[in-house]
Amino acid sequence: MLCAFFPSLFVGVGKTTLIQKVTQALKSSGVPIDGFYTQEVREGGRRTGFDVVTLSGDRGPLSRVSSDSSASRREYRVGQYVVDLVSFEQLVLPMLRNVNHGGDTEKRICVIDEIGKMELFSQAFIQAVRRTLAGSGTVVLGTIPIPKGKPLDLVEEIRSRKDVKVFNVS
Repeated sequence: MLCAFFPSLFVGVGKTTLIQKVTQALKSSGVPIDGFYTQEVREGGRRTGFDVVTLSGDRGPLSRVSSDSSASRREYRVGQYVVDLVSFEQLVLPMLRNVNHGGDTEKRICVIDEIGKMELFSQAFIQAVRRTLAGSGTVVLGTIPIPKGKPLDLVEEIRSRKDVKVFNVS
């Protein structure tokens, strides 16, 4: 298994654009590829959230700006954003299951953009990523944050794997 991860400390540095360009090149070469990327949602020139977009074209909310400053017990928040865990899991988990159930005879590429704080609220996602990384027939191309503050367990686990190559994007 070979994994390539692109970390960056900053939003807007080009990680997702890089992932999209590599994905397009691989698809046009006939390489079997599946996965997802996250995309900013803007209204009136202002970022209002992020969507999850699968490589098969499905799209749904990952997070949105919350106008309510009091967090309810069941909300997952990162800064000003409320994470829509149900939408995220409905889009991403079936895709990861499909990648994991592919045969080991054909090498596959799985795009995971990104493995960050918002996505890591989902325990099911964490387990699915671990299964994907353990699969011998899958090459993972993904993005992770550069460590700052409290380490994210799965991100550090990925970063320390011997079969992972990390390319810093700036």
